[in-house]
Amino acid sequence: MPDLPSPQDAAEAALFSECWDAALSYADLCTAGSAAAAELAREAFAQGIRELRATESGGVRGRRPSRLPRIPLLLTAVRDTAAAWEEAGRGHRLDPDLRLWLHSGQAARYTGPPLERPVALRGLRDLQPADAELLWLAEAESLPLPLVARRLGLDPATAADELAQVGRLFRDRCHRNHLDSPLDAECRSYARLLDAVTRSPAADTPDDLSRHLATCVPCAEAAACLRLHGGGLPGALTGGVIGWGGLAYLERRRRAAEARLGAGRPDRADTDADGPADGTGRTRVARHGLLVAALLVSLLALAVSLMPFGDTADEGAARPDTDRQPVADPEPSPTSTPTVPPDTASPKPSPDRKDPDPEPQGTSSATATTATADGEPAACRADYDLVNEWPDGFQATVTVTTRDPLDSWRVGFTLPDGQRITQMWDASLDQDGPHVTATATGYNRSVAAGGELSFGFLASHDGTNHPPSGFTLDGHACATV
Repeated sequence: MPDLPSPQDAAEAALFSECWDAALSYADLCTAGSAAAAELAREAFAQGIRELRATESGGVRGRRPSRLPRIPLLLTAVRDTAAAWEEAGRGHRLDPDLRLWLHSGQAARYTGPPLERPVALRGLRDLQPADAELLWLAEAESLPLPLVARRLGLDPATAADELAQVGRLFRDRCHRNHLDSPLDAECRSYARLLDAVTRSPAADTPDDLSRHLATCVPCAEAAACLRLHGGGLPGALTGGVIGWGGLAYLERRRRAAEARLGAGRPDRADTDADGPADGTGRTRVARHGLLVAALLVSLLALAVSLMPFGDTADEGAARPDTDRQPVADPEPSPTSTPTVPPDTASPKPSPDRKDPDPEPQGTSSATATTATADGEPAACRADYDLVNEWPDGFQATVTVTTRDPLDSWRVGFTLPDGQRITQMWDASLDQDGPHVTATATGYNRSVAAGGELSFGFLASHDGTNHPPSGFTLDGHACATV
């Protein structure tokens, strides 16, 4: 009989799964489609694992070099891999706003001279590894403090005091790093005043300092890190460490944490952080999240400990698609199918994703309908992907494959349960009651014959959240996947 995993092994496996889920969540923000997000996450994850293993093995003369905690290190790997894609001519697979940011002076600050990088990034690196992990998991990942304590081997009874102490250490490191930055005369004249007014929640900010903070990015970033009260620390951390998309990532992680807790399983979160929720919260895993996370856990977390990484970790990380059996799938897969890389197959719903109120839906089939309801051949095929869901909202992606070339496009569909779209990207939104129209933007109008167009959105719902129906492309009915 094989040995059962120890509680420490289970905690490390859960932390590993959380790392993958975070990397995939940020990769999804950085890309323009499901396949691109999965590919970017895999490349970045392999790079991050190599760096983690190198630092865990000790630096020069056995001294462990300063580094970011696991999750932010992997997030910066996603950003750096996206920059490499842009440089290599693969930028069309990235989010257009990210592409603009990568060519801006803001992006250069995160990889430029160390003293010119954001103070939050430098401050987090200056903390002891355990302190940095505690601060990031509690503030940026929005995980409950008792759960963070169990994962890091801390005493839950004293975790709040430890977190408060770490917050003060982080503030001191950020203040020191701000003073060490190459400040001009005006910034340096405000540095000590900035330190004073951010120490107390009751202190008023002088008008001249407020005007300076409104126009000086480095000083405004420092102020956000120094002001521990007011709830701005999570945003200062994510924005200062990963840069583009920091606040959007923060909101995703907060909602994901709330959804897991809303499912009524907080006590199991440390051993099944990303498993499917029960019927109460009806939480859906981010696209490909459960399958790929379970795969990586099976290949890596059971073969190597994250603390420290063993010599075989990179070999497993470099081959995340060698075995698709989802070890965390709540039901056994009825068949075993060969692995198909995402770039060579149309995205399909994960087998673990089940509608909480099952009924016949076009999107439940694993194969595309090839004709419309009246028997005519379909000119397009629509794939609706529920990326994530929380108690009062959800995120989804629509991918349409067109038979004919397009020099512009308009996709229509109907939301059946009163859902309201609050934000849409990669398309212009027009919603009239349940009827939604998504129109091409300037940069993605042209689509080749047999090519794909895609867009995503955030929406609210009240209870029931069935998938949309009646997909059309330029007025022609689409088959569904």
